[in-house]
Amino acid sequence: MRLNRGLVTSFIYDGKAYDIDLTFDTVLTVFDVLDDKRLQNEESAEICLDLLLQGQKYDKTKTIDLWNYVYKSFIHIEVKQAIEYDLEGNPMPIRDDDEDDGALFDIVQDAEFIYASFRQAYNINLFQERGKMHWKEFQALLNGLPSDTIMQRIISIRSWEPSKHDDAEYKKEMEKLQRKYALEGTESKEVDEGYG
Repeated sequence: MRLNRGLVTSFIYDGKAYDIDLTFDTVLTVFDVLDDKRLQNEESAEICLDLLLQGQKYDKTKTIDLWNYVYKSFIHIEVKQAIEYDLEGNPMPIRDDDEDDGALFDIVQDAEFIYASFRQAYNINLFQERGKMHWKEFQALLNGLPSDTIMQRIISIRSWEPSKHDDAEYKKEMEKLQRKYALEGTESKEVDEGYG
């Protein structure tokens, strides 16, 4: 997102101009299509392009290439890892993605928490923004949610790992919260009772 440029509503691909609907609700529908395991890759790409391009004609032999361009250029969610600091203000080591124990966030499964957080932080009703709010605006607001919102609190719970300074009661409560807010398809972490 660049503040000195407008939000994308059209693009040129292979010498042809296309209008594109990048409202956040359309993009979320695209994610639903991508999650549909019954569809083949080309079917998914074609449906997604029909949603985003609103029926505009394109060369069907280039469906996959066009879809890959649109996805990478306008839809892909780049997850940036926050820098954490120790008590003395020194940056903590950044964990390698291969060490990740599971996702901390899912745009579909966490929809109610996202909605509540937008209301809490910005007083924005996402249902009233359907067809209006651009995907990049939505992403920027989502990424900027303050730490006191329910979504950020749940992310904090999901990412919690026990330390030797945590007492047994706190560990038990955090395990309970991690089970409660665990994403489908991820395993909750087991706390080693002998830890610290």
